Amino acid sequence: MKGPTMSDADERQERLTDEAAEVDEIQSGEFIHEAPVGDDADGGSVDDQPAELGAPSLTAALEALLLLADEPMNVLELAAAVHERVEDVEMELHRLAEEYSDQMRGFDLREVAGGWRYYTRAECSPVVERFVLDGQQARLTQASLETLAVIAYRQPITRGRVSAVRGVNVDGVVRTLLTRGLIEEAGTDGESGAHVYVTTSHFLERMGLSSLDELPPLAEHLPDLSELEDVLGTVDVGE
Repeated sequence: MKGPTMSDADERQERLTDEAAEVDEIQSGEFIHEAPVGDDADGGSVDDQPAELGAPSLTAALEALLLLADEPMNVLELAAAVHERVEDVEMELHRLAEEYSDQMRGFDLREVAGGWRYYTRAECSPVVERFVLDGQQARLTQASLETLAVIAYRQPITRGRVSAVRGVNVDGVVRTLLTRGLIEEAGTDGESGAHVYVTTSHFLERMGLSSLDELPPLAEHLPDLSELEDVLGTVDVGE
C-alpha cells in the first residue's frame, strides 16, 4: 500500500498530464480553425469564394460595381458588396487605378469625395468634346422630347416620377438632356432623397421663351390632373 507522500506525487503528476493534454487539444483546434484543409490563407474555402463573390474575381466584381454606380462608391460600400476585407478592396482599387494609368486607357479610376468612380481620361478630352458638340447639333429623339416635356411641365421632378409618366426607364435620356444643358439637378426630393430635375435657361433660349409661364398649355393633351396625381402617388418616387 502506497504512503501519503507517494499518493500526492501521483495526483500532481496526473494533473500535469491532463493539463498538458488539454493545451495540446486547444492548440490543435485553433490551428485547424485558422487553416482547415482545403481553405485558403484568409480562412475562406477556395471552392466557396467564387459563389460568395458573385464574380470571376475581385477585380471583375469591383469593375462591375463601379461601372454601375451613378455616384462615387466608398471602400466600405464596395467591401460589403463583394464580401471582402476593406484592406484587400482598397489595395485592389489602387492597383486598378495604377494599371489603367500605365496602360493609358480611355478612362481612369479616381478617388474623389471619399469614393471611387470611373472618369474619362484627361488626354481623351478632345475626342469627347468633339463627340458632345457634334451631338448638340443632332435632333432630339422622340423619347428625349417626351421626357423633356414631362420635366418642363412637372418640374421639379425625379427620374422615378418621369419614368412613371412615360412608362419606361428614362435614365439614358436624362443623361442626354443633362449633357446638352437642357435640364439640371436642383436639389433632392424631401421624401425619397432622389435628385430632382428642372429645365435650364438654355432650354428657354432654345425654345424662344422668356419664362416657363410662356409654355403652351397642354391640358387638352393630358389626362385629368387628379388621375395623374393618383398614378404618381402609387409609384416609387425614388430614382
